[in-house]
Amino acid sequence: MFSMSVPWWEFVLRGVVVYLFLLVFLRLSGKRQTGQYEPFDLILLLILSNAVQNSMNAGDNSLVGGLISASTLMLCHVALARLAFHFPRIGRWVDGKAQVLIERGQLNEALMRQELLTSNDVEAALRAGGCLNAHEVERATIETNGQITVVLRPQPVN
Repeated sequence: MFSMSVPWWEFVLRGVVVYLFLLVFLRLSGKRQTGQYEPFDLILLLILSNAVQNSMNAGDNSLVGGLISASTLMLCHVALARLAFHFPRIGRWVDGKAQVLIERGQLNEALMRQELLTSNDVEAALRAGGCLNAHEVERATIETNGQITVVLRPQPVN
């Protein structure tokens, strides 16, 4: 239970490498993959976690090895969050930037293709924002977390 099959520093090195690999992989996969967990996306994340487990623990199933790996991942996450806070360029790379999907009723179809959004995805976001059609929207934005926020056009006063 406490006996490790590899040195402690190997757990740390493997954890850092896997963390950085997954960060780059998930960042390149687009906002949709991180902001809208559908069953397909959740299955992918679960399989990824299982796939990288052995690369992190080198086949070691000890309690200490698992704690070192988990601590390494948490420290990587905290360190990256701090770097992103203090260095905006890193923050933009890690988090991305918000992008306008609909401007004054006009849908940006190129952005839809880029973010792999279907018309069903956009329609669901519009319904969640309180409207049924894009022409009712002043601006809809894909936020850095993948969620779509909708601002409706002002209604004429009668």
